[in-house]
Amino acid sequence: MRSPAPDAAPHAAPDSDAALAEQLLRLNRRLHRLQRHQFGPLGITPAQSRLLRAVTVFPEPPRMADLAARLDVVPRAITTLVDALEASHRVRRVPDPGNRRVTRIELTDEGRETLEALRRARREAAQEVLSPLDPGQRAQLGGLLELLVSGGPGEAHGHCAQPPRTPGRKGEERE
Repeated sequence: MRSPAPDAAPHAAPDSDAALAEQLLRLNRRLHRLQRHQFGPLGITPAQSRLLRAVTVFPEPPRMADLAARLDVVPRAITTLVDALEASHRVRRVPDPGNRRVTRIELTDEGRETLEALRRARREAAQEVLSPLDPGQRAQLGGLLELLVSGGPGEAHGHCAQPPRTPGRKGEERE
């Protein structure tokens, strides 16, 4: 029987890392299934839910290009989502007061109500997934996930960062 090489690291084997990554993916899919089930009665898709949440992170109604950058999708996808949400009276397009060529997206009262219902649905789905864990385990898991999401202490990974805003031609904003 051969012994491991002297410089072999005592870290998890690549196969166990792959298995752990697969578990994380399965957990993510389970959470998404639960959320889709909860979102069904609201008549909204997970992508529409993400767009509604994205609108709220901006201090003023965002441009469609801002939403596309935030969600890391092509602007055409945002147009489709906004069309559906506008048809259901959850968002509305409003002109930018400083540039009439720019359209901004704002939540309607119905959009805010939907967003609150979505928050409750997400919370219920998370509670169901996390129910086997005690509060200490939940805190530990939260810390570990934060470490993984951030890429480690003091590290930033360019390939994981939010995409930069895309400028238009000189003197023009892209939408």
